[in-house]
Amino acid sequence: MGLGVEAAEMIDEKALLEALNSTPVLDGARRDLWAEDAAPRSWAQAHGDLGDAAALDRLRAARDLLQGATRGTVPVAELRGVLDDVARVPEIDGSGGLGWRLRTPPGRRLAVELVLAWFDVQERRPGRLRPCGNDECCLFLLDRSRGNTARWCSMKTCGNRLKARRHQERARHVPE
Repeated sequence: MGLGVEAAEMIDEKALLEALNSTPVLDGARRDLWAEDAAPRSWAQAHGDLGDAAALDRLRAARDLLQGATRGTVPVAELRGVLDDVARVPEIDGSGGLGWRLRTPPGRRLAVELVLAWFDVQERRPGRLRPCGNDECCLFLLDRSRGNTARWCSMKTCGNRLKARRHQERARHVPE
């Protein structure tokens, strides 16, 4: 990884997208799947954290910052605040190899890892993490296509809907 933190310690791209996409549009309204503590706590536990209430609040705040940053301007001061007092510490493992351990203040590990994963994706895959091209959708995609041409979070949902709408519009305007 670009930041030199061991992959085993870091939240990966899949987990980053899970966090970013935790506010989908369902039945025409934006929903925060992490509004209640159960879902983000389960996510936190799946990523090695107990997810106490304060840690979950920090995790939600980091997610919100990164959603905004992915849609537009990066909130530099706020992201710096998430990373305050964070350090990478070199460690020699049992086989004599060098590794890096992330040292974070209590209750901030997952929020920090989420921000670091976002910056890592920005560094390794510039321009590939972006909002869905459907204006009615609040999800994000990580474009892994060779030509960097993916536009929708899902071809089955957003892509198909938009293509169907365009087809219907063209069909309505075709002279007989």
